[in-house]
Amino acid sequence: KERIEALKRSNIALWDVLESCIRLGSMDAAIDMTSAKVNDIKALLQKHPEINVICFNGGIAEKIFRKRVLPLLVDFSVKYIRLPSTSPAHASMSFENKVVAWRNAIKGSGQS
Repeated sequence: KERIEALKRSNIALWDVLESCIRLGSMDAAIDMTSAKVNDIKALLQKHPEINVICFNGGIAEKIFRKRVLPLLVDFSVKYIRLPSTSPAHASMSFENKVVAWRNAIKGSGQS
């Protein structure tokens, strides 16, 4: 609850690219893409035109977004940033370096 309130105070929305999917295991690579249903991000952007940056929590989210959502967003001017996954499975980068990357992206988007 505290983390959600912190996001709200910072004007940061948190939303998955996928509304639903079948995933056999905990890794994003295990997503059954035939079952993947994307969220209506176009409707989100229409309802909230102040959104000007979308950050991705790793490569799979970005890949799905660019393939299945981005073609629907031709009328929107939004910056897209892929960030290192926060997953412990992405251990090639230290937690501290992940924090720096995420903090820089948030500051660069005009958020506090």
